[in-house]
Amino acid sequence: MASDAVHIDAGGRQVRVSSPTRVIYEATDFSAEVTKVMVAEYYVAVADGLMRALRERPVALERWPKGIREGMVMSTRSDGHGDAFYQKRMMRGAPDYVESTRVLFPSGRPADEMCMTEVAVAAWAAHMGAVTFHPWPTRRADNDRPDELRIDLDPFGTATFADAVRVAAVARDLFAEHGIRAFAKTSGKRGVHVYARIEPSWTFTDVRHAAIAFARELERRTDGVTTHWWKEERGDNIFIDFNQNCRDRTIASAYSLRPSPGATVSMPVTWDELAALDDPRAFTLHTVPAKLATDGDAWAEIDDVAHSLDPLLELWAADPTEMPYPPEYPKMPGEPKRVQPSKAKKD
Repeated sequence: MASDAVHIDAGGRQVRVSSPTRVIYEATDFSAEVTKVMVAEYYVAVADGLMRALRERPVALERWPKGIREGMVMSTRSDGHGDAFYQKRMMRGAPDYVESTRVLFPSGRPADEMCMTEVAVAAWAAHMGAVTFHPWPTRRADNDRPDELRIDLDPFGTATFADAVRVAAVARDLFAEHGIRAFAKTSGKRGVHVYARIEPSWTFTDVRHAAIAFARELERRTDGVTTHWWKEERGDNIFIDFNQNCRDRTIASAYSLRPSPGATVSMPVTWDELAALDDPRAFTLHTVPAKLATDGDAWAEIDDVAHSLDPLLELWAADPTEMPYPPEYPKMPGEPKRVQPSKAKKD
């Protein structure tokens, strides 16, 4: 039976957590059991790094109110009967310190989404069953102009985490050639994310085009990389998901827990740490707070410089070939056929 509610201190604010002993993550051979209050306390413990990643951003919540067990699934557009779901719109009944910001979805519909302003908001979200935070690449001062470029390196087929680490190093060097300092984090699963802060001067379309151009250049630079959008064409490669830079497409934030066994974390790392890492499961709710307290945030300097996107847009201008958009998008200008090649009718 779940125990009565408790209150935890979150940046000087008392946050109520109901059913604190509910098991969210079961024990594994590499990580101990995690309860609901432990999730809330974890986010308070990593507040320095977490808020650097989330502050002033619209944030969607990945909520697992029943906990995370083998066989549980996420609700989808076609089937809303899953065990977990994404919360994009601001919840009713939230405490007055939980603020919102207006965003515009690809459909053109506006909505109010949670805005992360202090760590107490993260703790309250954990009370509501949130496990993972999915921030927009914008700040609420202008939710139409991203201030970060995101390169998602996703192992496909037989490709591995080690392959993603190798490709990430090539991506770092390619960014550096264009005058951009990049930062890395584990995805908390099998992939690697590479981020760069940019000036909030370009549209989502511009940032997506820059990501496509960067991905194509990376594909030319090294083996084992693909930009093919359709899964049947990706092979055993690291897929660069350029569409993660679209409006309302989000990636788990730095220091977010993932809905994976062991309460793994999407963990910011130095480039030397990444090169030496062979198992991202080393970063869990149990290990990350101590590492952050000892070593500091590997992304502590990420906000020091906001880079120009012009060098990457020059790459795009050299080959402005459009790519498919995600399925929830309306048909976009210049977009090719949005049908997988094996099902496309021959002209």
